[in-house]
Amino acid sequence: MSATADQIIERRKARRKLAFWRILAIVAVVVAVIALLPKPDLATSDSVARVSIDGIILDDPKRDRAIRALADDDTVKAVIVRVNSPGGTVSASETLYLALRHVADEKPVVAVMSEYAASGGYIAAISADHILARGNTLTGSIGVVAEVPNIAGLMEMLGVEVTRIKSAPLKAEPAITAPPSPEALLAQEALINDMFVWFRDLVAERRELSGSALAGVIDGRAFTGRQALDRGLIDALGGEDAARTWLADEREIDAGTPIRDVSWKDPDTPWPLALIGDAAASLTDADRFFSPVPRLYTIIQ
Repeated sequence: MSATADQIIERRKARRKLAFWRILAIVAVVVAVIALLPKPDLATSDSVARVSIDGIILDDPKRDRAIRALADDDTVKAVIVRVNSPGGTVSASETLYLALRHVADEKPVVAVMSEYAASGGYIAAISADHILARGNTLTGSIGVVAEVPNIAGLMEMLGVEVTRIKSAPLKAEPAITAPPSPEALLAQEALINDMFVWFRDLVAERRELSGSALAGVIDGRAFTGRQALDRGLIDALGGEDAARTWLADEREIDAGTPIRDVSWKDPDTPWPLALIGDAAASLTDADRFFSPVPRLYTIIQ
C-alpha cells in the first residue's frame, strides 16, 4: 500500500507541473498575439484632436506627417494645439508651422499656451486661428540667436595646436578652435538676420502688426500672457476650456465633442512594443540636440 500511495503522490505532482507549463504556454501565446496586433484605433466618432508640442522643437517627420493627416480625417472637427516649448531650430519650427497651417486650411485650429510658448514655440502658436495663454505664460522671444563656444585660449594654455585645411576662407566658420575673423562674423550675422526677417514677417502677417506695434515685440524679449495680450501677440487669456468655448461660439463645434490626443508613434510598431520605443526616441532626440556645434547655428531661443 505504501508504494501505491507514493506512486499516486508522484502522479499528482507530475500532473500539477504539466498543468503549470500548459498555462504558461497559453499565456505566452496570448501575449505574442497581442504584441502582433496593431494599436487599437479609438477614433471612430467625431472628436477634437489635441496636438501637444513639448520641449525643444527639432525636426520630426513622424510628427509632421501625423499633424498633416488630421486635415484629411473627417472624424476630426477641430484641433487644439497645446504648446509648452521654449523654442527650437528655425527649420524645424518652420516645418511644424507649415504642417499646422495645412490643417488650419481645412478645419479650426486653436493654440493653448502652457508654461511657455516662446520663439519657435510662438511660431507653432501663430499657426492657429485663435491663440490663448495663461496670464503668466512666457511667450514672445521673437528673434534668432547662435552661440558658438571658442576654446582657442584654453588650447593655447594646454599647448595644443590645430591645423585646419579649408577649401575657402568661410568654410566651417566660425570655428571653436580659433578666434573668428570679421568676415566670418559678418557671414554668420547675415544668416541670422535672414532667418530673423522671415520670423518677423511671419509675425506681422499672422498677427496683423506693423509699424511701432510690430517694432515693440520683435526686440527679442519675452512677455507674460497679459503683456502679450496687450501687444496683440495672443487673442485672449485662458486654457483648454476657453478653447472649447471659442470653438463652440465661433466655429459651432459642440463643447461636448470628445478630445483625442494625437500620437506620432510608428503605426507599424505593435503598440505594446512602442512603449519601449519611447525611451529610445527620447535618447535619440537628446543626442540630436547636443550634436556638434554647427547645429547651434540654427537654434531659436
